[in-house]
Amino acid sequence: MRVVAVWTIKGGVGKTAAAVNLASLAAREGQRTLLCDLDPQGAASFYFRVKAKVKGGGRKLLKRSFELQRLVRATEFENLDLLPADFSYRRLDLDLDARKQPESRLALKLAPLDAEYDTVFLDCPPSVSLASESVLRAADALLVPVVPTTLSLRGLAQVRSFARKTGRRGLLVLPFLSMVDRRKTMHREAVERCAADGGFLRAAIPSASVVEKMGVHRAPLSAFAPSCAAARAFAELWDELRARLGAGG
Repeated sequence: MRVVAVWTIKGGVGKTAAAVNLASLAAREGQRTLLCDLDPQGAASFYFRVKAKVKGGGRKLLKRSFELQRLVRATEFENLDLLPADFSYRRLDLDLDARKQPESRLALKLAPLDAEYDTVFLDCPPSVSLASESVLRAADALLVPVVPTTLSLRGLAQVRSFARKTGRRGLLVLPFLSMVDRRKTMHREAVERCAADGGFLRAAIPSASVVEKMGVHRAPLSAFAPSCAAARAFAELWDELRARLGAGG
């Protein structure tokens, strides 16, 4: 089982869109896939028409004796399950801090799912916290969406530093360009800088209204606009990610 966290410290950069579309693509090719919606806003749960509610909330989620699989819900898509969000996750730091070895708690909770799933995606809230540290200890790869702007690139530097200090050994930190508008000079210049950074994945997700329509259709792009430029870009991103995960195995 491979665990992929989609996380950055900056909001509004296409994080959930990436997690939802990549999980859908993994499932479509036959991988047993679980998407964990750890963001209290519950956008990923909304996209997959699953109520963002967990009985017992974050406390039950983290309880050592509680089986995580009991919270998982099936989606309308074959091979794709969802661990729903809950608004109580906004207090996940406090719930973690009350437990022993909080940095390792999420990895401990996910370990029993190894026989159930091939790939687990974690859609994480945009913050730097104890919960973020627990995510980085659980993940094999960290996908970092980066909008080609100064502040987003600055955020990437902070993410890389945090991951080096707190992430598990061998953690792959894989930034990719998100919400790219090549009509903007700043975006074009930033894209060139990122291309020179050997750590970036090559796929770039365009800024496109069809991505925003995921909220209308409540579905990933592969379900209602599989041939659009953004859907093709996510497919390229998945191909790169799958290859990198294989190389890291």
